[in-house]
Amino acid sequence: MEKLIKDFLAQKVFAVVGASSNEKKYGNIIFKNLVSRGYKVYPVNPRLDLLDGVKVYPSVTSIPEKVDVVDVVIPPKMTEDLVKECQTLGITRVWMQPGAESDTAVKYCKENGIEVVYGVCVMMN
Repeated sequence: MEKLIKDFLAQKVFAVVGASSNEKKYGNIIFKNLVSRGYKVYPVNPRLDLLDGVKVYPSVTSIPEKVDVVDVVIPPKMTEDLVKECQTLGITRVWMQPGAESDTAVKYCKENGIEVVYGVCVMMN
């Protein structure tokens, strides 16, 4: 998993699915952390328009460029649908934050050519 994490972190463009305007939620903390580390970050949340002055996208499909990594901060059941959307878009890296993963979503990734990091937070690296 260590090699996979290094590969993910070497990428340049992230989407944070589950971005939040609530500063106490991980969707907000992770977004800000990735931006502060120099990544280009697209926040995704269908209920927000802006986050810290950055346009928020309603879905991964609405992002104007292909992202390198989708960082997931949503409930496991929603993650299961999201990984299918990623596969359709040709996105090959999904980072499931602790609490966002499910066995079904992880299995789908592994069976469909999507590299997956789970069980570890992106901010720990």
